Amino acid sequence: MGEAEAMDLFTSARKEDIARGAPLAARMRPRTLEEFVGQGHILGKGKLLRRAVESDRLFSSLIFWGPPGTGKTTLAMVIANRTESHFETLSAVLAGVEDLRRIVREAQERRVLQGKRTILLVDEIHRWNKAQQDALLPYVEDGTIVLIGVTTENPYFEVISPLLSRARVFQFRPLTEEDILTLLRRALSDPERGYGDRKVEVSEEALRHLARTAEGDARVALNALELAVESTPPGPDGTIRIDLDVAQESVQRRAVRYDKAGDEHYDTISAFIKSVRGSDPDAALYWLAKMIKAGEDPRFIMRRLLILASEDVGLADPNAICVVAACARALEWVGLPEAQYHLAQATLYLATAPKSDSVGAYFKVLGEIEKKGAGEVPDHLKDSHRDGRTSGHGRGYKNPHDYPGHWVEQRYLPEGVEGGWYRPSDQGYEREIRRRLEELRRRR
Repeated sequence: MGEAEAMDLFTSARKEDIARGAPLAARMRPRTLEEFVGQGHILGKGKLLRRAVESDRLFSSLIFWGPPGTGKTTLAMVIANRTESHFETLSAVLAGVEDLRRIVREAQERRVLQGKRTILLVDEIHRWNKAQQDALLPYVEDGTIVLIGVTTENPYFEVISPLLSRARVFQFRPLTEEDILTLLRRALSDPERGYGDRKVEVSEEALRHLARTAEGDARVALNALELAVESTPPGPDGTIRIDLDVAQESVQRRAVRYDKAGDEHYDTISAFIKSVRGSDPDAALYWLAKMIKAGEDPRFIMRRLLILASEDVGLADPNAICVVAACARALEWVGLPEAQYHLAQATLYLATAPKSDSVGAYFKVLGEIEKKGAGEVPDHLKDSHRDGRTSGHGRGYKNPHDYPGHWVEQRYLPEGVEGGWYRPSDQGYEREIRRRLEELRRRR
């Protein structure tokens, strides 16, 4: 065996040792689209990005944006494994313009001599300043480089507009609890990269705690599993057993008793709703914190707050729905953990707002129609544009804007229907509504 051959074998063996010694999260990184977990909204069967990756036809640059541990860099590496293009990586933390110039120079030569494209992954691209991003722009524009930019920050603020306009942005979402459970179970069963060749037993309760407390970050969950396994001595039979206590130690977070499909789920959300309705901000925050700590879906909580804004506050504070809707939008943009601020803000706003359930008058009307049927529209309220001349539709209608105070006595309900369902409360802004309606009634 020659010296060069021996060196190659040594290098290969050394790389294998390094790979085996890598953290579990690195060893279990998916290598193919089939192994990839989560992000079905952009990678599901038939989706544009999946088709582009499978066919190795990335014609435009890509920006992968989302929280840590959701698969952004992993997907970029999957693309690297599938593509026939030359693949380069740069870390925006460590690399500068000189590194970029070298890659561009080599890409230009490769394009001319081999007719091969170059795909460049720039990890944490938001760390590059405007000048560094500007240096990349001409080569993205002329096709020398197909960029895959990875960022945890909002690219619409952190990436220059000209570069952004030449790329497609794909937003990654936090992984679901089930997604992370899939990855944890895969790590336990994989004999090559995980713990499949060792006797390891993890209780379902412990697994779910690791998945829940990871808050959508696969890396956090796998790191916690690795710590639990490597720090737990085997029993007399040689089996490493991980129970809930060990899992809690591994993530330094206590489990909150909470079954998302059982009584705890329904009882806790009930306590939350009743605390907001009862204007107790401390209790409302307490039940909110319990749900978040237990891994409840934040969108579920925000949906309840949106309902509360109309059901229990309504016109007593018409701004309530605006505030909560803005917080709901912020939740979608920001995600956990930062969106806890927006959940708390919406909760506190509603808990301290004046209360009214008068919007529920709609359901009284609905019940009336279901019981007695819907009455016919009075002739003077009917549309006069289609056949008003021949049928008399719209005849006799009085336009309120033509009268003092923009109001005139006129019947708007069908004959035989008396109304009286909406009764404004004396709370907040609805007090003014009540005063105005009483004044109008006196003028009849």
